[in-house]
Amino acid sequence: MGKRVERALKDKGGQSSSQEVNEDDANKTPDPYVCTGIFDADFVELCRRAGLPQSEIPPVVVRAKRPGTPPHQIQRKMTQRVEMENDDKPATVTEIYIRGWKIDEMMVGIFKQCFPTIEKLSTINFWNCGLAENTVKELASFLPQCANLKNVTIEGNECKDEPWYYLISSEDSLIVNLSLRHNGITDKGAAQIGKALSTEKTCNKNLLTLSLCHNKITEEGATAIVHGLRMNRVLLSLSLANNRVGDQGAMKFGELLSRFGLTHTEVVERRKLISEKGSPDRGSGKSPPPSRRAESKDRPGSVRSGSHLDKGDKRRNKSSNKKDGKKDKEDTAKGTKKEDKWKKVGSRASLVSMAETTKTAKGKKTTSSKDKKGSHEAETPDILEAVNPLTEPVESLNGELWIPGNRSLINLNLARNSIGEAGIKSLLLAVQYQTTLCALSPHPAMKGLLKLSLQGNVVSKSNQHYSKLLEMMVTKDPFYKPPELSPSLENQSTAG
Repeated sequence: MGKRVERALKDKGGQSSSQEVNEDDANKTPDPYVCTGIFDADFVELCRRAGLPQSEIPPVVVRAKRPGTPPHQIQRKMTQRVEMENDDKPATVTEIYIRGWKIDEMMVGIFKQCFPTIEKLSTINFWNCGLAENTVKELASFLPQCANLKNVTIEGNECKDEPWYYLISSEDSLIVNLSLRHNGITDKGAAQIGKALSTEKTCNKNLLTLSLCHNKITEEGATAIVHGLRMNRVLLSLSLANNRVGDQGAMKFGELLSRFGLTHTEVVERRKLISEKGSPDRGSGKSPPPSRRAESKDRPGSVRSGSHLDKGDKRRNKSSNKKDGKKDKEDTAKGTKKEDKWKKVGSRASLVSMAETTKTAKGKKTTSSKDKKGSHEAETPDILEAVNPLTEPVESLNGELWIPGNRSLINLNLARNSIGEAGIKSLLLAVQYQTTLCALSPHPAMKGLLKLSLQGNVVSKSNQHYSKLLEMMVTKDPFYKPPELSPSLENQSTAG
């Protein structure tokens, strides 16, 4: 009897001790999860740690290649579709597509941990995801941490607060292509986006294309976007198709593309920039430019002393027979003649050009290692930096300072709006002004408007201004090919 009691007490004690251990494990805080860069594994683990049941975690599936997958393979439930650079390597996700399910704060928090660790992520596409101001703001806060993220598409997400400007207002924003179609953006959101594009002191320096089509932007919103493009010389393509822009908005675009007067604030900022640019570099700690003596280090050693040239001249004067003449020719080709050419040049750029023209009898270039490096640098095109329009030459008219308009914008889509004859006429004058200005002062980075879409507006297709504008834009299109002449016309032209 006593043995049974002792055994029962032992079992009871063992159970209580095991319960205490289990309670301690439950209360213990789990170690933070470190993302591996494999989106599928990281996303599922973070959702599980956030408390989502396994049945509610959206699976990550590979996006169907074109043409689409057969019907029996189509996923019917809530999923995330991804594209990978290499289907056999889960860590090579490049694009993430989310369709038709709500992204709340918890899910954005999971993305905040996952996305920056995906090394090759370049594109995210959210459609109809119920984003709100706080989620968009949080999304914009960590997207700059994704080193290769360039393309962001958020469409079909009507948000009352219209917080889309957060995506491009930060100086750290790396987004190059942004699409905000079907988001119900009004003049309020357009005004905030305009300020994010540029002000008198700030400018987004990475965004190249912006699509705002299929929204609710009117004259006021178009004017705000135009104001944001006054100091922006980076954006190349803008779409405002299927909005509510009328003649006033089109006329504002006409002023932007031709020339415009500076406001008082812009004039003050211009004076500050000019004063800073003209200030001496002593106070900034910059080193003075190298002297010519320093440049002479790039010259061949034979040029540093004139004695070699004198000896070469004496040898040429002493030559009297053909053999000596041949020898002198070889010496001249190898040394003296080359030295005379090097003597004529002084800068590194000249050295490069001379090295490219100096050839042997076989026709091969003879350049040293330094010259090869210099020629490679010369062949590489210069990287054109964005020019601040406030530093460009101005013209004084009626007491105002006027500067040339925006010539960096090459594609403008104003199709299916409410633009009439007055707006079309203003755009025509702007294109004519740009054409003349580009002919007088061409700039490699500012070609002016190359494509203008205006179909579906209220202006008549037979309007003379509309017809003339279309004719001008057809020839400016970089993909334009002149019509081929018929054989009879070709024969007439050759005969003439």
